[in-house]
Formats: sequence, structure tokens, C-alpha cells
Amino acid sequence: MKDIEDRIDRLRKEIDRLRYLYHVKDDPNADDVVYSSLMSELKQLEDKYPKYKSLTSPTQRIGSAPLEKFEKVVHKVRQWSLSDVFSLEELKQWEEKNLRFAQKNQIPLKKNIEYSTEIKIDGLKVILSYERGELVTASTRGDGKVGEDITKNARTIKSIPLKLPFGIDIIVVGEIWLPEKEFKRINKERLESGEMLFANARNAAVGSVRQLDSKITANRNLSTFIYSIDYLDKLNSDLDIPKTQTESLKLLEKLGFKINKNYKVCKNLLEVEKYYEYWTQKRDKQEYGIDGLVIKINDRKIHKLLGYTGKSPRGSVAYKFPAQKATTIVEDIKVQIGRTGVVTPVAHLKPVFVDGSLVSRATLHNEDEIKRLGLKIGDTVVVQKAGDIIPDIVEVLKNLRNGTEREFDMKAEAQKECGAEVIKETIGNGSQKSSAYYCKNKNSFVIKKENIIHFVSKKGFDIDGLGEKIVEQLMNEGLISDASDLFELKTGDLEPLERFEKKSASNLVSAIENSKSITVSRFLFALGVRHVGEEGAILISQFLSKKEIKTPSELAEVCSNISLEDWLNVDGIGQKAAQSILDYFSCPENRKILDNMTTHGVVLIRDKNRENKLNGKIFVLTGTLETMTRDSAKEKIRLAGGKVSSTVSKKTDYLLAGKKSGSKLSKAQSLGIEILSEQEFLKLLK
Repeated sequence: MKDIEDRIDRLRKEIDRLRYLYHVKDDPNADDVVYSSLMSELKQLEDKYPKYKSLTSPTQRIGSAPLEKFEKVVHKVRQWSLSDVFSLEELKQWEEKNLRFAQKNQIPLKKNIEYSTEIKIDGLKVILSYERGELVTASTRGDGKVGEDITKNARTIKSIPLKLPFGIDIIVVGEIWLPEKEFKRINKERLESGEMLFANARNAAVGSVRQLDSKITANRNLSTFIYSIDYLDKLNSDLDIPKTQTESLKLLEKLGFKINKNYKVCKNLLEVEKYYEYWTQKRDKQEYGIDGLVIKINDRKIHKLLGYTGKSPRGSVAYKFPAQKATTIVEDIKVQIGRTGVVTPVAHLKPVFVDGSLVSRATLHNEDEIKRLGLKIGDTVVVQKAGDIIPDIVEVLKNLRNGTEREFDMKAEAQKECGAEVIKETIGNGSQKSSAYYCKNKNSFVIKKENIIHFVSKKGFDIDGLGEKIVEQLMNEGLISDASDLFELKTGDLEPLERFEKKSASNLVSAIENSKSITVSRFLFALGVRHVGEEGAILISQFLSKKEIKTPSELAEVCSNISLEDWLNVDGIGQKAAQSILDYFSCPENRKILDNMTTHGVVLIRDKNRENKLNGKIFVLTGTLETMTRDSAKEKIRLAGGKVSSTVSKKTDYLLAGKKSGSKLSKAQSLGIEILSEQEFLKLLK
């Protein structure tokens, strides 16, 4: 048996040596066929002599039985996200801010700072924990405090050592990524089997790591780059503790981790800028995605002394590459009038793919932006899109003009759409100064229509059957002029109209009648008070919860008699929202509408008291839920003390994902945000 144990030990060492050469050092002379043959022999021996099996054996990379779900892991070291900068000017501001902070706190940081400048890999962050030199856990970032346990999947990644050459305790951080050739292979296989294709290699890497079946992960041939040491106890080893970030990278390489060797020590920000420009040109020529550079103060002691802001280390920053761009033609410019009267110009584009999605519209913000760009209808333009952000036009290619381009008259188009005079308002100062047109007549047909559509929407009165076309028809027929008129409608008013017959008229009147009892928060949202959105309405409802309010008239009376100072003391209510609330409920015309609603039986119900199970956690919802509507889920979240956002960001705590989840799911996965199924969400509420 001693011979068998010795053979197994030698096989493991040789296989690990070949793994290191092939998957870490990228040695072209390492023969993968020899590796596979030796692995086959080792597996046979371990199956025959199970007492010699070990978690650090190379055979553990093949994959094991599927998991039911990913378990949570509490990080021993808090994980932070980096702040972003997009220009040399912003980079200089970051440096100056650090120098001021250092001076104030007596930290020995002087000018001419030495920086470790590394390329930023666009993959999935992974945290690897080793005890006595053996891999114990691998986890995602999650919310920075708690991540998901992906140890079984990480063991299948051949560039991750299962056992280190030194018996130390260490926590390292890196990025999991998928080589471009593997991405193409996987998509080809998915195409042949009729499966949906991955949009890019990053999404494929994230999807691969989050497989409950680690055998699928093993087949994806993922790789890693490790770039940081979060914790190190060298125990009885003779290793030197690194004093700089570049020494950390060298130690990581010595320990057998795969590092990205494209890093450089820069003596100042001008050297950083040159390296940035170099990689901007080479970003698309690598086998992995790159979305910028990571700039770190090289001195680890100084870096640690600088500490952290609310979410990021002060000593590091991500210098992001320019967002994805494409060129297209502006076929037309139209204006949209919102319910507050603001006029927004929108460019209608010849459809073009930007950053993986087909784009046909781009916001132009206001007239000042059109003038700054020098934009005309018919121009060829550069469109930029970053993530889920609405596309922007960033440049006009004037050399491509042929003389058929047309000037756009913002004021004339606004007045045509508004049907009344428009006024121009300027807000902000200096570089933040901007102007916008507003429809002066708040009683204009367009604004009234938008207000009523907002009033009956799902988050407001939720009146089934009252879509935009029906609202417009009722206004054109003179049956309604504001939201309160809805509650006076009778079946006889509707039956003569096109699209209506006795049953549909009766159904709509019944839907309106059934909507008359509504919570204070939903009613406030339905009113469309400027600067008061869904969350703001909930905050106001909580603030008013101790007052006896049963009708719209009583609500108006209470709100108009609360001082501006008291409104500003409500957590989450700012200056603009506070003033807007007072203006709205003090307006005689609005009071008349609210009194009319009271007369016709609109009743306000007190919102249920919030529990604190979710305690301020931020949720984003995507896809179709089976046992409830998304609005119902949002209400459950708010009642449990949570918050709901429409966009995924680094601040998001959970993504509730139903069937046919879209781009929000991919973004949440790339940020390491916890994904909840409907069943997991309901368990969270218990």
C-alpha cells in the first residue's frame, strides 16, 4: 500500500506542476494530453483506494453533485468597490483629495506619489480563503459583507491552486474571466442546441460561475487573475510581508496564483495617463475583457492609513475606458412634454447596435445641449451608451454633411406640442447651469392628459381599462378635464363612444368605483406632485401616519398647514420636494380638484405600519413573477422596511428575478449582487 500512496502523491505533484505551467504560466511546451492521461490514472487509483482521496487532489476539479442553492458566506475582510474616474482631470482631483486628507490626518503622503497601475479585468470578482495553505472557501463579493459560496465551482478552475507551496493562512482577491476562444466555442454549442447566446464573455463567465452543477462550470474552462492580498498570516514560513502592491503581485505569483503581468509602477499621474492611452488602443486585442485601469498607491502602509469612504478605498481608483460608441444618423428630433410641463428633445436615430443593444432613440436633454453639439436633423453623429444608461449623442461629424441637414427650432416645436406658450427656465450655476423649456399653461391638453395617465397608472389608482388612448378619447369628447372628473362618469356617458358598448362601459365605471379606496401613499403618488416620486410618497405617508386623514380634502388641509421647516425635517424630503408639496396643496385649483374627489367618494386608507425585516435594503425587480405581480412584491418589500429601485447599481442589495429576466440580471451578476428567486424572496419575508 505504501507504493500506491507514493504513486498517488507523485501523480498529484506532477499533475499540479503541469497545471501550473499550462494554466498559470501559459507555457506552450506543457502538454495537455500528458496532463489528461496522468489525471485519468490518478482518478482510477483514488476510486480504487478511496481512503487516499483528498480535497486538494487535482481530481476535485472535475465537478461534483449539483447544489440546491448557493450558501451565504460572511467575508472575514470587508470587500469594497472602487470609485470611478473618466479623465486625467478627475484623476488629478482624486490625488489632490488624498493629499488633503493625508495632511489633515498626519499621514506621511507627499507629492510625486508612486502608483501601481494595473489593467482592470472585466469579469467576476472572487475571494479565495486558504488555511494552512489549503483552499477553504471561494466566494463572490455580494454586498461586500456577505457573498455566495462558490467553492465547488472555483475548484474546477485550473488556474486556482487547491494547495499552496507554503502552509500559510491567506485571503486573496481576483477576477474570474472566460477566454475569448472559449466564449466563441460555448456560443457555437448553444447555437447548435437552440439555446440563447451569451451577449459577451463577461456574462458567460458570470453565468458559468453561478451554475449549481459544478460539472457545467468545469466544462467552461474559466481562468483567473489574482491581484490583491486582503489578509496574510505567514505562520511558520519564511515569507516576507509585502510592503508595496507590486511586491504583493510578486508574492502571489510565487504562491502559484495566476497574475496579470501587465502592470507598471508609475512615478506620477502623467505616466499613468500614458499607460492609460497605451491600453485604450490595445483593450480589444486581448483574450479577456478590459474596462479600464486600476490605480493604487503602491505603498501598502499608506494605502491602509488612508482608509475608506462609505463604499471605496481612498488609495485606489478605477480609471475607466470611454463608454462604447457607434455612429448613426439623426433622422428626426421630436419633443416630449412630461406631466410637470418640462419639454425634452429626443433624437430619433437610424437604428444602430451600441454596447450589445439596438438603439433608435437618444436623449438630447435640452436646447443648450443641441446648441453645444451644433446638431442638425440629418447629421451623422457619435452615440455613446454605458450600461443601462439612456444613449447620448456625444459628437456631430460635421465633415459628413451634404447640405440637406435642417436646423431644429426647439421653442417652435415645444409650442406646437404644448398647444400654448412655453417659457424658458434656467437652473444651477457655473458648469452646472442649464436651461429647459416648460409648457407655461399647466392646463394645456398635453399636460392634463399626462397627469391623468399618471393618476390612473398601476402605482396610482390602478384603474384597469384606462389606457392612454381612452384617456385622450374621454378628454376629446369633453367628458373629463382633470382626474376628479373620472369619478363622475356613468355608463350612459360612455356607451355612445367608439370602442365602447354596454359591457365595456359598465366594466370601466365599475373599475373606477372599485378604485375609490386607496392608501395615502398611492394617492400621493397618483397626484404627481413635482419632485415627489414613489418612495417620496411613502415617506410622506409615514410622516402623516399619526394624523387622522380620511379624505383628499383632509389631506390637503393637513399638508398645507405643515411648515416648510417641518417638511424639511422629514428624512428623505429635500428642499425642492418640500416646497413643491406646499405649493401643490396650497393651490386653489388643486384644492378644488381634491374637494371634488372627496364629494364623489374617494376615501384614503392609512398605510400599514412597516416591519423592519428588510431594514432599508434596496431591491430591484426583473422578469415575471408567478404568485404575485411586481407591484404586489414592491409593496411587500416596503411594508417590511425595504426600498425599491428601478435600476441595478452598486448600492443594490438584492435582485428579485422572475421568469424571462433581462439585462438587469446580467448586470446584477456582474456586480456580485445577491439574486433571489420568488421562493427565496418569500422566505426572506417570513
